[in-house]
Amino acid sequence: MEKEKYVAYVSTYTSGNKSSCGIRIYDVDMEKGRFTEKDQVQITNSSYVSISHNRKYLYSITDFGVESYKIKADGSLETLNHASINGMRGCYLSTDYDDKFLFVAGYHDAKLTVLRVNEDGSIGDITEEIFHKGLGSIAERNFRPHINCVKMTRDNRFLCAADLGMDHVVVYELNHTSGKLRQVDIIRSEQESAPRHLKFSKDGKFLYIVHELKNYIDVYTYGLDERSNPVFEKIQSISTLNDYHAKGSAASALNFSEDFKYICSSNAGDNSAVVYSIDQTSGMLTKIFCLPVSGDYPKDVALFPDNKHLVSLNHESNSMTFFNVDTEKGTLIMNGREMKVDQPNCVIFYRIK
Repeated sequence: MEKEKYVAYVSTYTSGNKSSCGIRIYDVDMEKGRFTEKDQVQITNSSYVSISHNRKYLYSITDFGVESYKIKADGSLETLNHASINGMRGCYLSTDYDDKFLFVAGYHDAKLTVLRVNEDGSIGDITEEIFHKGLGSIAERNFRPHINCVKMTRDNRFLCAADLGMDHVVVYELNHTSGKLRQVDIIRSEQESAPRHLKFSKDGKFLYIVHELKNYIDVYTYGLDERSNPVFEKIQSISTLNDYHAKGSAASALNFSEDFKYICSSNAGDNSAVVYSIDQTSGMLTKIFCLPVSGDYPKDVALFPDNKHLVSLNHESNSMTFFNVDTEKGTLIMNGREMKVDQPNCVIFYRIK
């Protein structure tokens, strides 16, 4: 049987760096748990990349809005088009489960933008623009809204927008014809906790929200009431840190393993990666380990598709570090030298065969 082959897409900032290539493509060596650079794509300040649910297209944030690419058979990217989001540079993007709409989160201007996606994967017109308003509790950071993540529920009914500045997740109903949004709920987090990223379990029954400033993950059940309104109930809060940890830590990443048996996060300041096992029935998390990543400000961490290796994107030390993982023993052991990459933001594994 032929082995599965993967590439990894890494998005990076380009400002102040020698390279103008904001997306790097790597061949993944699954046996050794390492990357080999394969290609670079010219794009400014790729804050985040996302792959369509039909696995055919990749979308990226750029200074000018959003850019779309066709994913070729070998994992390389062919530019389709770019579109304005009519606002400041976004920080996160994702598509709905039919790949008809693209959602963009605006950290700087607290703007949520919806754009239509064309049949060929290219980006069409803006269908909705919403500015979050209000005052948060921390004057320096949270005095205004900051939308940091936008994700659809897996039944493709509701868009959840994590507002790190306002300490809540706003839930919108998506009109699949017009591309308009209607607010239907708010999931409130603790004050000054800063919900940063959110993910839904594979079956869609559980929601995971990582909180940047208070370093924990909240687990919610998700369902519908008799009127088909969304119902979220919190069932767990679990720290992303050890009891002994560096002060001033900020939780950052939130990624499932490819088989959805594990979820991992990272802590800047503490400079650690944390991996949890997921109870497939209850959705609850059990911490396997929280261990150092040998880099500064791990903005994203991800398990390799075999769950035997982990990569950490260390934003401030301009590096990626690689580790062998043993989920049974709870160990994370560095695997070879760091790889240099300027200001990496996020990583996505993609199977090419």
